[in-house]
Amino acid sequence: MKSVLFVCTANICRSPMAMGLFKQKVKAELIDWRIESAGVWAGEGYPATANALKVMAERGINISDHRSRQITKEMIQEFNLILVMEKGHKEALKYEFQEYASRIYLLSEMIGCNSNVEDPIGSSMVDFIDTANEIEQIQDQGFEQINQLAEGE
Repeated sequence: MKSVLFVCTANICRSPMAMGLFKQKVKAELIDWRIESAGVWAGEGYPATANALKVMAERGINISDHRSRQITKEMIQEFNLILVMEKGHKEALKYEFQEYASRIYLLSEMIGCNSNVEDPIGSSMVDFIDTANEIEQIQDQGFEQINQLAEGE
């Protein structure tokens, strides 16, 4: 089974949106995928932010059942591909889970870049829309790379 874990800081904005967008992208073959999200420094059990919920709802994506969770070694072990939003996330996870470092990438690396997807928390609705658009664009352009890496060994 293909598997991808989207990771941001608190698991209430970017990674839940990335998870929702990617599930919609592969919905015809969703049975072949495991797609989840987590946070590097997340509290447990918080819903996605109101703006994240709204941006996704406007795209026909319901993430209202999402609850935040802290990334664990077990999650790292279970997923073939871990896509993080920021360089600091990548650095922290590669340090903490060195034996799984080859599975951890910046989302932007899927299209040959090395840039952060900025956190819209506390910003305007426009910033959330921009963030969702950026994530979706990277997922679209980098789909073949994501698909290949999510296959695992």
